Amino acid sequence: MVSNDSRRPRIGITTYLEPATWGIWHREAALIPRVYLDAVAAAGGTPLLLPPVGTDPSVLEILDGLVIAGGCDVDPASYAATPHPETVDTRPGRDDHETVLIRAALDRDLPLLAICRGLQMLNVALGGTLHQHLPDVVAHDEHRPRPAVFGATEVKVEPGTLTARILGDSATGSCYHHQALDVIAPALKVTARAGDGTVEAAEVEGKDFALGVQWHPEETPEDLRLFTALIRSTT
Repeated sequence: MVSNDSRRPRIGITTYLEPATWGIWHREAALIPRVYLDAVAAAGGTPLLLPPVGTDPSVLEILDGLVIAGGCDVDPASYAATPHPETVDTRPGRDDHETVLIRAALDRDLPLLAICRGLQMLNVALGGTLHQHLPDVVAHDEHRPRPAVFGATEVKVEPGTLTARILGDSATGSCYHHQALDVIAPALKVTARAGDGTVEAAEVEGKDFALGVQWHPEETPEDLRLFTALIRSTT
């Protein structure tokens, strides 16, 4: 937790390793879209990047909160499933890294916001499973309309939950995913769903602030309520 000094809350954000090009260089780099950094900073925090290299949960000792970011498909081996033909571009090393950080954050009751893939990882880390290709379940592609195009998902929020205290009884999220929660981990409580039944938010029961959403709140800079709530929970 943040002490009584004047520093801004330090919020760790998980990153991923990808080939990248800058200047004359083309090399593997630890990446995260800048919108995550801007959202944390605009909400009053200082973003710190956590690459999936040299994983050490003791890094959480210097953090006031943690964001598990979106990204590629979760490896189905992490929940003992056979890969679906549409499950591609997995990163088992990142899965392992984020599982360690999620479990350590929950053990410490460190404020946690899990975004898109982050919600999926939260469920898997706690013993749940995923729908590997959501269109097989809901018979449409509205959660990922086209490559690099976000969809708009209307969600209904369960009253009396942390999610409802932050967002009210409904919200519109920018979504881009083809995987989603299937079997819900015992420690999770579903707190919002889309009209087609897709789980859109879930909270870890018994924790002050451990919340995951299936959409991308960082893509809506005019609505920082989730990030602001995360920052406020650190004090």
